Amino acid sequence: MDQTATCTIAQIQGHGLHSPLAGQTVVTRGVVTGVSRKGFFLQDPDTRDTQASSGLFIFSREKLAPGEEYEVRGEVVDYLARDGDKPTTQLKFREAHRLGTYDRSIAPVVLDTELLALPHEALAARLNALEGMLVTIPRGATFVAPSNPFGDYVVAPPELPGLRSPEGGLLVDAAHPERWLPCFRVLEYEAAPRLDIGAALLSDVTGPLNYRSGAYQIVATTGLRTAAARAYRPGATNLRGDGQSMTVMTLNSFNLDPHIESSVRVSDPGLDIDDDVGDGQFAGLARAIVRAGGTPDVVACQEIQDNDGAEQTDVVAADKTFGLLVAAVKALSGIEYRFIDAPPQRGEDGGQPGGNIRNGYLYRPDRVEWVDGQVERMGTQAPAYEGSRKPTVARFRLRGDGGGRELTVINVHLASKRHQHSMFAADLPGFDPREAQRVAQCELIAQRLVALAAAGADYYVTGDFNDFEFSPSLRALCADHSVNLVERLAEQERYDYNHRGQLQVLMHGVVSRRQQEQGRCAYEILHGNELRGVRPGRMGSKASDHAYVIARLTLGDRSTP
Repeated sequence: MDQTATCTIAQIQGHGLHSPLAGQTVVTRGVVTGVSRKGFFLQDPDTRDTQASSGLFIFSREKLAPGEEYEVRGEVVDYLARDGDKPTTQLKFREAHRLGTYDRSIAPVVLDTELLALPHEALAARLNALEGMLVTIPRGATFVAPSNPFGDYVVAPPELPGLRSPEGGLLVDAAHPERWLPCFRVLEYEAAPRLDIGAALLSDVTGPLNYRSGAYQIVATTGLRTAAARAYRPGATNLRGDGQSMTVMTLNSFNLDPHIESSVRVSDPGLDIDDDVGDGQFAGLARAIVRAGGTPDVVACQEIQDNDGAEQTDVVAADKTFGLLVAAVKALSGIEYRFIDAPPQRGEDGGQPGGNIRNGYLYRPDRVEWVDGQVERMGTQAPAYEGSRKPTVARFRLRGDGGGRELTVINVHLASKRHQHSMFAADLPGFDPREAQRVAQCELIAQRLVALAAAGADYYVTGDFNDFEFSPSLRALCADHSVNLVERLAEQERYDYNHRGQLQVLMHGVVSRRQQEQGRCAYEILHGNELRGVRPGRMGSKASDHAYVIARLTLGDRSTP
């Protein structure tokens, strides 16, 4: 080691979000407490400053041995993963000198209910002061998110306040929609179990508290013992169409495409190559349509990609994507759907680069007619939909019906929440820069609904709204002329998606107030899919990351005012 200034880890971390020593090269010392894929964690066991962390992440290709004490030299960096995030103080590794084996244990800080129930600002400050340090989640917590391909888990103590689903999940709170729950990552996939919501944690989980992807997460260094929840299967609807009713299923198809992408034709080979056929995604969606949805009259699909997926080409057609899905449904049910594709202009609707994502439809020609064979992409000239997925509008008529019973379906996928600031961000925590855009998108749709309602037409707006039932966007969409059928469900049933342990509604079903008041609407969220975990280290285990949603809409006779 040279004569670089020696500092404690607490002095490097400081008392705020930014290090007072950022940009300087320093020497510090501590005990290695854990290793991640990009470095290791060092903790000073002698520091007693409760306002500054005594733990630090060392960004390094060299992984030092846990339990050993080292003197480490490196550059202090305030790492910012993206705009709107919280900076993370790190040491960029230069060299290390081993001091010996540390012969005592470092007591972890317990993430108990008292700590988790702190007001947000106090909790954020407390977690910042623990960043990089050993913490522990006590046994007895329940898993409130299913396992994912990356070995991530989210738990909540049973006594933590909040509305619970029947399976033990935690529903988002309208008063505090941004909430942090204890989470951890198991790096060794063979030691990471597949778990569903409601499983129990039977052992403490201990490790350094890391900050990544907009939230705090423990790098687990201890073994994991759990008790499994009951096995979940997607529910099956009892809703069926008849001579006066039409069933419409909503299905987020999870960036569906029929092609294995070439690494030289995608933006990011690590993220943009998949095999939806080999991974069983087409077969899984077919099972959803046939077994969960009961082969509904219409399926409103989101996240349909073009024929060559994420490859950066001039291809925008998705006839092969739809064709494989239609074939999978026919093989399972004997029913041959037809599809409606409304291709976007190349690269103009956002989503995965090269995928040319769009909304589309399947429909049963033995049950319904596609009126006039016309499909409309709304908002193509509207600023609110620039670079965003366009709603698709199609009209369907019950086949053989002499009364002219029709339904206008508007299939949406509103602007993403992906750019929302972290709840721990230094500036405007939780701010969603796309919220105003989603409101403007909904206002444009609402104009169409007012005209449809004035004409006495029945309509149904569905899809992925990327927003909650209590959000400004859904309020703008419904106003006083329409009703969100989600709000007619029991509160414990209002969820189709799980985001970091919070169950929430992102899909909705909007009808005219007249349709609802006349009792002509039934709506179900078919829970199960969003409750089931996947095996860590494996992709493509679930056909969709949402629950399946279905509505039965009894249609009015437009020949009668």
